[in-house]
Amino acid sequence: MKGLVLITGASGFVGRHVTAAFGQAGWETVPLDGRAAGDLRDATEARGLLRLHRPDVVVHLAANCGGIGINRAKPAEFFRDNLLMGVNVIDACLHAGVSRVVVAGSVCAYPLAPPVPFREESLHDGYPEPTNAPYGLAKRALLTMLDAYRSQHGLSSCYLLPTNLYGPGDYFEPARSHVIPALIRKFADAADRRTPSVPLWGTGQATRDFLYVTDAAEAFVRAAEHNGVPGPVNLGTGREVSIREVAEMVAHVCRYAGEIVWQPSEPDGQPRRVLDSGRALRELGWRATTPLEIGLRETVAWWRERACAA
Repeated sequence: MKGLVLITGASGFVGRHVTAAFGQAGWETVPLDGRAAGDLRDATEARGLLRLHRPDVVVHLAANCGGIGINRAKPAEFFRDNLLMGVNVIDACLHAGVSRVVVAGSVCAYPLAPPVPFREESLHDGYPEPTNAPYGLAKRALLTMLDAYRSQHGLSSCYLLPTNLYGPGDYFEPARSHVIPALIRKFADAADRRTPSVPLWGTGQATRDFLYVTDAAEAFVRAAEHNGVPGPVNLGTGREVSIREVAEMVAHVCRYAGEIVWQPSEPDGQPRRVLDSGRALRELGWRATTPLEIGLRETVAWWRERACAA
């Protein structure tokens, strides 16, 4: 075994894939979530968990997150919960003598309209897109904390910035789902019911960079195994695709032939989003390998299988 890695948020969408990737890479894993994780918003509980398990590496994935709707509805909870969990886990890593901590940031931490493609040096150049700013700023603050703890205490860390993630096991519940699972559920249901039209938020003109979850999981393993990369490090495909184009692709895979009705009165979110992942390639030897078309087919197949079994 390469060592013991403790993973917060391990039963979540990304956490399950990251836990599997570490196991396949020869690590012993301590997947924490639910009751096993306690309440990471409590500093005493966070320190107690790390003293109990004594991991070599900690990967912090636990988050309170969701799509535009829930970000607008619960900005206070999203800021408070994500800031407290991150601060307590990082501080507990220092006191437990952890050799390295890898923290999942968020592309939502970027300013509203940085130069495209987004590069890490633009991260602090402005305020995030307003609908998810509380979440994004809480995540951005953790990078500052990691820099401070490395400078003053020598805590080794890496801060990864994944773009929009998707794949099997994603959250398809309407209250929590992000773009791709929300589209899959809408079009799959509409195809089954032969609904003549499907309404979608926004204009469809906003762009995103969609990253398949297993590609992202591999980056977390590499970050844990490379001690010289403090971060931030972008994780993306470099492919900028409009929400309209993705909706049409999902509709095709779901075999939905009806009309797509855009609702411009609803928010688009950040106007453009695509990441330059050159640093991940240079420092971690990582690049995304799953084409969007293949990832969408696999995600739709997973959802169809799950829906049929329900």
